[in-house]
Amino acid sequence: MTTPVWTGPAPAGIVIDLDDTLFPQAAYLYGASRAVGRAGAAHGLDPIRLARLVRRQLIAGSDRGGTIDRALSAYGLSPARTAELIPDLVAAFTTYRPRRLPLYPGAADALAALAAHYPVACLTDGNPLIQRAKLAATGLTRAFITVVITDELGGRAARKPHPGGLRHAANTLGLDPSELVMIGDRPGKDVAIAQALGARSIRVQTGEYADTPDEPAATVVVPDLPTAAALLLPK
Repeated sequence: MTTPVWTGPAPAGIVIDLDDTLFPQAAYLYGASRAVGRAGAAHGLDPIRLARLVRRQLIAGSDRGGTIDRALSAYGLSPARTAELIPDLVAAFTTYRPRRLPLYPGAADALAALAAHYPVACLTDGNPLIQRAKLAATGLTRAFITVVITDELGGRAARKPHPGGLRHAANTLGLDPSELVMIGDRPGKDVAIAQALGARSIRVQTGEYADTPDEPAATVVVPDLPTAAALLLPK
């Protein structure tokens, strides 16, 4: 990769994605899968086997719906038995609260440095209970002026690249979306939402989607958040 260069004026504000941008989403999913396994044990299922099957489904695509349904089907349970277990197992997944989530190296310092120079918002998709638990476990909540969880704006239909979340973040920061830089790991979500509103974007190549093609193309592509911060901070 060539050395990234930031051209043009500095942004007036920064919006940062959560999952796989600040911390590895896989760390959360591992713990949540174990929670489902423990809940399954109360119904006579093998907790280790069930947890592995849930993780396998999550690895295949962590933001697809029906993860636990597919895991129970792979376990060999009948549709009737699956329907009976789903409420308890989904509740175990959504109420899982990690005490701590590991950050990417340098992410905390990079975020603190950005927050010292810019107003910074977090923009994330997902179940609000889950996303707030993740953010709390990172210990980074206070770095953000506002946290926008798109599902609170209109459910799954409001998730990135729907422009509502970034527009809401801009309004909360008192800025026009075109004055922002969106930092995230997914071109089809984080970069696309920036393009939709005339914002610039920095794509970080971390996490589940690190090898995804740069489509649409970000303003700049960097290996990680510390590199992104170095581009935006005053020299």
